Amino acid sequence: MPITRKFRTTILDRAVSDPAFRRQMLIEAVNELLAGDLDAGKAMLRDYINATITFQQLAKKLKKTDKSVHRMLGPRGNPRADNILEIIKILQTNERVKLRVEAHKVAA
Repeated sequence: MPITRKFRTTILDRAVSDPAFRRQMLIEAVNELLAGDLDAGKAMLRDYINATITFQQLAKKLKKTDKSVHRMLGPRGNPRADNILEIIKILQTNERVKLRVEAHKVAA
């Protein structure tokens, strides 16, 4: 049976209806940022933001324009560390979670 809905729409719909999935989206986005994949992390954050708080609400909480936040998290955006950390802080509060870093030894 062919897929009739766009992948992104399906993901966003699930994020709206499934809190565990939504939290995992945020966790994976932060993990990508910590792993050094800024492009993947930003893309995942954009999906998460679109499915939850919206760019307008996030921008209001950051005291920035939504256009500025879109640029920051866009494919060519290069957000400063203080901005990305403030975004993560706001998203954690919105999701009512507290993320933490956990160290794991890498196999040699």
